[in-house]
Amino acid sequence: MISAYRHEAAFRQEIWAAFVLIPAAITLGDTWLETAVMVSTVLLVLIVELLNSALEAVVDRFGEELHELSGRAKDMGSAAVLLSIVVLVIVWLAVLLN
Repeated sequence: MISAYRHEAAFRQEIWAAFVLIPAAITLGDTWLETAVMVSTVLLVLIVELLNSALEAVVDRFGEELHELSGRAKDMGSAAVLLSIVVLVIVWLAVLLN
């Protein structure tokens, strides 16, 4: 995690967001289940970002030249991060609007 924090700007941003969102989840969740689900979505984003960063590092390790498969792999990793953020937003809206 320390390496990701040092080398990945997106991960740094998501860590700082987690420092805000996790206490907010603890405060805003009416039940332990709501709080757990809200915190879990924040952690999910961090996990997916770590996996995406690892994938990008491996792709970059094997060459900087442009290759269709490398581009697709990086795009899919980024899409996974986006989808995890969408899940976070949906869950938080569902809990807060309930």
